[in-house]
Order: sequence, then structure tokens, then C-alpha cells
Amino acid sequence: MSGSSIGQRLILTSFGESHGKAIGAVLDGCPAGLEIDKKEIQKMLDLRKPGQNIISTQRKEGDVVEIVSGVFRGFTTGAPITMLIWNSDQKSKDYENLKTKLRPGHSDYPAMVKYNHFNDHRGGGRFSGRLTATHVMGGAIARKLLKVTLGIETNSFTSQIGKIKMDKDFNEKMISSIYKNEVRCPENKTAKIMRESILNARKKGDSLGGIIESVTTNVPVGLGEPIFSSLESDLSKAIFSIPSVKGIEFGSGFRGSEMHGSENNDLYTMKRGKIVTKTNNSGGILGGISNGMPITMRIAFKPASSIAQKQSTVDIKTKKEGILQVKGRHDPCVVPRAPPVVDSLVALTIADHALLAGEIKPVL
Repeated sequence: MSGSSIGQRLILTSFGESHGKAIGAVLDGCPAGLEIDKKEIQKMLDLRKPGQNIISTQRKEGDVVEIVSGVFRGFTTGAPITMLIWNSDQKSKDYENLKTKLRPGHSDYPAMVKYNHFNDHRGGGRFSGRLTATHVMGGAIARKLLKVTLGIETNSFTSQIGKIKMDKDFNEKMISSIYKNEVRCPENKTAKIMRESILNARKKGDSLGGIIESVTTNVPVGLGEPIFSSLESDLSKAIFSIPSVKGIEFGSGFRGSEMHGSENNDLYTMKRGKIVTKTNNSGGILGGISNGMPITMRIAFKPASSIAQKQSTVDIKTKKEGILQVKGRHDPCVVPRAPPVVDSLVALTIADHALLAGEIKPVL
């Protein structure tokens, strides 16, 4: 699996499997001199970890991070930063009947064929959402790096679960409300309805998808390397590394395809001595390069594939059709655990481009 690393100057390598001994990350290229406390990484991991409430999987993992290298006396050294989380609550027996039976919506079939059955199938193995914890380990450091060097902040939140959507557009005043409920929606009234819809899906042995929105502010003009390493290209690649992601749009996105150019163009103006645009339909990126406006994205997550209902499948060994009922502990909706993962991958990508552009120096 040669696709386990992402980035050009700030490189994150993810390793481990869902039911293996441990999962981990190596972050290479982080400048020396960044003050890092393990508690800062742990704080973001705690926002993502399983078993926090009744609308997520009941797998109980502490997700306690260990920093093995790259940090000395509380500061990064410039060497690769290696971080580990030991798995402690695997129930691999739940996957014994899945050795040959293909789970609908999962990577089982293509992975079995590609790796000739040598892949670890337990809990999805390398393809599990559990591996997003490795994104967060590196992302927490990248987020801190952006904040202290350039004042860049990225915030993600749940804007839609199933067909239930937020009533109002997001604004900076809502940031403090994102993590005040289990759904991670900054509108408390809407969050309650979302929560009930997730619980109703669980009662039926079903699942729901939704949309995460991401807003990144204080981005300097000029980040991005056209054509094939444009900011949109690299952000999209990073976001699509999250299991369950099936779509992404920037700014007005697909809605913009229904507009006239006169409606969708962002007109320039001056504000406090700076060149800005009156609207932000571009999502903060023009020609693959940041234009100084907030980078806005909407990310679509499919419904969780592991559901308790009986579904038809095929036994890859016997080539016979049959019925499968997936056992184990699974999220009825993965969206509420996704905001810190999205924040992490956005931060990693933007920090990588800031290093490429010389906006962040190799030694702080």
C-alpha cells in the first residue's frame, strides 16, 4: 500500500490497522521550534474518538497518544514526529463470518481481489475509519503551526444530517457552539432534530449520511501550485482520503453551475486597506491559488455501510448468493465524528503549501 503518505514539504505517513496492535502517524517536515504539548494533540483526538455518546459506535478506545520522536523539551526538533495509539477494545470475533462474505458498501471485495486475500479484513483493516485518528495526530500539529505562524484558523461543523439542514448560514459567532452538542452542529435546535433522526435510523438497523462544512480564515494570498498541485486539487485529495466521503465542493460549488456569471463572479472592493471581494462564491480559491478570502468547502458523507439489517451478498469462496447481517459496534452516522478529521486534513494541506511558498520557515 504505497499510498500511505500525503504532502510535499509537510509529509504525513499513516500506519496500522483497525484491529492491529496499534495505529500511528509520522509527520516529517514540521519546522523546528514549535511548542507542542501532548495535551493539544489529545484534545483533538478526544473530539474524534469512539464511544463518547449513544449516536456513535460503542467501541471504547481511549485513543491516548504517545509521542515517540521529534519533540524534545516541549518543542519540535525538526526531525520526524512519530506518534502512536495502542488499540485496546477490538472484537475481532465479530468479523469471523466476514472472511469470505462481502459486506455491501465496504471495500471488502476490491481489497480481497487486489491483495489476493492477504489484507487484514478485521474491522475493515487498513480501510477502516479508525485510521482517521492518524490524520488527527498530524493535523493537530499542523493546526497549531498555522495558528502561531500565520494566524490561520480552520473550523468544520455538521450542516446537514440526512435531509435535515441548518436554518442559517455559518458565521464566526457560531464557532464556540460547534462542540456544545453531540452532533457538532452550531444550531442547537437543529442539532436536536438531527440527533433524533440518527437515533431513529439506529432503531431501524439503518444509518444516515450528511454534510460537513469547513471554513478556513486568514489564509494569505498565493498558496497553491498550479496545475496539478493547486490548492483545490490537494485539498480534494486529502479530503477524499476520509472513508465515506463521496463529494466535495468549494464556494458556490454545484449551485454556482445554475447561476449566470454576473451572479457568480465575486466583485472586488477595498476594506480596511485590503483588496477583498464582496461575495465569496469562489470559496477563497481562484486559478487554484488562494485569494485571501476564507476557504469554504462542503463535504458529502455517505451513510455508514455497516448496518444491522439483513442484506443480500455473495460468498467470494463458494460464489453463491446468501444473506449477511453485519455484527459488531458501528456508527449509525459517521458525520458527528468527522469535523476534527476535516480540520486536520485541511490544516495539513494548507501548512504544506505555506511551507512550499516560504510563508513558514523551516526553523521558527
